[in-house]
Amino acid sequence: MDRSSNDRSRAAQREPCELEFDAGTLLLRGLERTDIDRHFDNSLWRFDARVGAFRTDAMHYDSVRQTLDGLADRSLRYVDRVREWVSIDFAARSTEAVETVSLRDDQLAAVESWLKTRRGCVVMPTGTGKTEVALRLIAACGQSALIVAPVRDLMYQWHRRILSRFGIDAGILGDGICRVSPLTVTTYDSAQIHMPRIGNRFGLVVFDECHHLPGPARQDAARMSAAPYRLGLTATPERADGRHQLLDPLIGGIVYSQRLSQARGKTLADYNVQRIAIDLSDEERRRYSDLSRTVRDFVVKRRQEDPGFDWPALCNESGADPEARRALRAFHAKRSIEDRAEDKLRILEDLFRLHAGEPFLVFTGTNAMARDISRKFLIPCLLSHCGKRERLDILRGVEQGDYPGIVANRVLDEGVDLPDVKLAIVIGGSGSSRQAIQRLGRVLRRSRFGAATIYEIVTRQTRDEIRSRRRRDNDAYQRRVDPGV
Repeated sequence: MDRSSNDRSRAAQREPCELEFDAGTLLLRGLERTDIDRHFDNSLWRFDARVGAFRTDAMHYDSVRQTLDGLADRSLRYVDRVREWVSIDFAARSTEAVETVSLRDDQLAAVESWLKTRRGCVVMPTGTGKTEVALRLIAACGQSALIVAPVRDLMYQWHRRILSRFGIDAGILGDGICRVSPLTVTTYDSAQIHMPRIGNRFGLVVFDECHHLPGPARQDAARMSAAPYRLGLTATPERADGRHQLLDPLIGGIVYSQRLSQARGKTLADYNVQRIAIDLSDEERRRYSDLSRTVRDFVVKRRQEDPGFDWPALCNESGADPEARRALRAFHAKRSIEDRAEDKLRILEDLFRLHAGEPFLVFTGTNAMARDISRKFLIPCLLSHCGKRERLDILRGVEQGDYPGIVANRVLDEGVDLPDVKLAIVIGGSGSSRQAIQRLGRVLRRSRFGAATIYEIVTRQTRDEIRSRRRRDNDAYQRRVDPGV
């Protein structure tokens, strides 16, 4: 009797092993360590003596199942108790889901690229229709799906789009609602909390704005999910901390990528960027110099004692050291002067007069400046703590012409569908090119207003200039730009 015959004979006499889902992990019972070492990567499984089984992250379900399937015909039988997702016939619910919604060539290319492996990230600029791509892929997979969004607004936006497209009242997990159904929307924070109990109920998981996923805690939303199909959507996958490299094991690599410069003037509106430099007043400049000196003197002193002294060390010391606390307060006061310079409000008033009658967005760097502008010009102000009803009222008011525009800090930076607006004014923000691209994308959807205009107001001879230069480190800002700084 040959070896394969002996293997089959032993398999027939042996109880099948069991694969099950347990609190965001997989448990494999009925195998010895020699079997694990022979058939799996040594680093994949860890023996859990508490339950007498081998354990690994649920995200490895698909590869584990494929390995066990390959062994089932030879020397190993197994029972799969993980999968609890169901099939969904989207075509039967709505012919629009698959047939009547036409996609552009670039969207179809993204769909086809992802379907080759059914894993991976689709990178497309804001406003080019990543949501339409995702809806087509959800219908194509025909499986229970979980859509994960970074904020509540986006979660509800996905819920509305799913209801409109598929006629399905999707489940909601977040914002105090706990209703799970075969098609469910949630937030990253809620997903990482609830995935230990729902991680085996979805065959497809969609991570919108997936550059948020690699955070130390949020990546658990992917690790604890058994979904074999994974889709990431983003316009800006790169992260300053380098953690974007984790997207590959968590979701899959980039399967389709389109740069903003490729969509400019085609699928997106054309645009121009104008930078306007302003100066601090004499009083602001004097105070700014005094505050800068306070920070500089403290840092120089500390680096004489510790050459590796840096920003995190300053923050840590500020809790116990009065001098460090004074330096930290001076730093934040400097930032406030840069962000809330008097001349920025004067330039803003001039721009409102120049573009009278045009709906607009104003992006600030702080909530305080957003409130200043809201009070001075009687403009609705959207901040992160605004309620759902208030946000919808403001967005609807701009769309219907009841409000001239919106001022916001970060709440509109990504994802949220906005009315047709072709004028954006940036008067503050971080040095992140991601934030700059996301804000640019807010006004680039094609509409009756034609080309978009983006003004960037920058305070000379401050760190505001440095942040502005960093924001320009992207091809989106390299063409047809009017230099002002």
